[in-house]
Amino acid sequence: MNQSSLGLLRVKVVALAVSDLDRAHQFYGGTLGLEPAMENGQVVGFQLEHLVLMLKPVTDWYGRPTIEPNPRITLEVANARATEQALIERGVVISDLVQDYDGFLVGAFLDSEGNKLWFCSQS
Repeated sequence: MNQSSLGLLRVKVVALAVSDLDRAHQFYGGTLGLEPAMENGQVVGFQLEHLVLMLKPVTDWYGRPTIEPNPRITLEVANARATEQALIERGVVISDLVQDYDGFLVGAFLDSEGNKLWFCSQS
């Protein structure tokens, strides 16, 4: 089985934890001039060609950004369920089973160093 059998296509999303979503939107949209990225009619972040820089309002009890998902990398795959199965067959640890989130199938696995990599495809 070769690497392409996993269906890996490209990095699709890099998610950053933010403590102030409005301020972050002003910075990335206003200051940097990036175009909004839309999913299901909602702004989810900003477009960098084919990559989405997603802003996730994630805070701890004190209102500070937590380490998860800071940053979080999501790979686009041809078929998330098929990729999950191929990873399992190769002995890769699946940390988050594939689930449907608003029309996207999303799962995650751990690399050899324990880093979590997410993957997704459209449902």
